[in-house]
Amino acid sequence: MIDEYKVPEGYHFTKEHEWVRRTGGQMAKIGITDYAARMLHDIVYVTLPSEGTFLNAKEVFGQVESVKTVSDVYMPVSGMILRANQELTKTPESVSNSPYEDGWMLEVEGTNIDMEIGQLLDSNSYRKYIKELKDSES
Repeated sequence: MIDEYKVPEGYHFTKEHEWVRRTGGQMAKIGITDYAARMLHDIVYVTLPSEGTFLNAKEVFGQVESVKTVSDVYMPVSGMILRANQELTKTPESVSNSPYEDGWMLEVEGTNIDMEIGQLLDSNSYRKYIKELKDSES
């Protein structure tokens, strides 16, 4: 945790504030970080892709709408969407309340997950990145 932001171990992060966590082999879960959820504030709607869709890393996979803005969400790794968390269409606040557990967005089967995860930030690097962002706002 950096100040009030949760940054769990075992996850990898993008500078756009998405996370990916391997769940075994080429499988992974994806979502947005606690930092992103707090910056968006009250999340009121989540748009996710269809299962069976293939997306490359850095492609937009959905949107998160808050009372403030609509933000695109990007794939941290390339892969096939195996499952989208459809519960988020009914309870989008789960993204804010539990971004790493109940608020996950996608389950994917990665195509080049070892290399792509290696290009992302680990927990310590992401904590430093958030600190730099917060310091630059001051």
